[in-house]
Amino acid sequence: MTELVSFNFERLSVYQKALDVIDKVYEYTNAFPKEEMFGLTSQFRRSAVSISLNIAEGSARSKKDFRRFLDIAHGSVFECVATVEICRRRQYIKESIVLQLREAFTEISKMISGLKKSIGFSDRCES
Repeated sequence: MTELVSFNFERLSVYQKALDVIDKVYEYTNAFPKEEMFGLTSQFRRSAVSISLNIAEGSARSKKDFRRFLDIAHGSVFECVATVEICRRRQYIKESIVLQLREAFTEISKMISGLKKSIGFSDRCES
């Protein structure tokens, strides 16, 4: 069996945390009403996936570009938080799940801010 090549971004804890939250978003959205499949379900999944994809893609760029990709990932986190609230209001997810997801997105937001600081950039909008 051939060993998989590891990329630097895969060692970032924020990337791993983003993958974990994607798993949760997919799990929870499986129970959403079928009429939301091309609406809220799709949008929530895309915004959650966008976090990890932008971290991965940005890591292969210059520091300046990496910051831009981290800003986009950060925006996707905020989009996910807004989506959680919409789902709560529509009663698609339980309050305990709302709290769990908000906690995960808060942690990811702080981790993105920390990553930007560690590569020499301050953050405009922390959670």
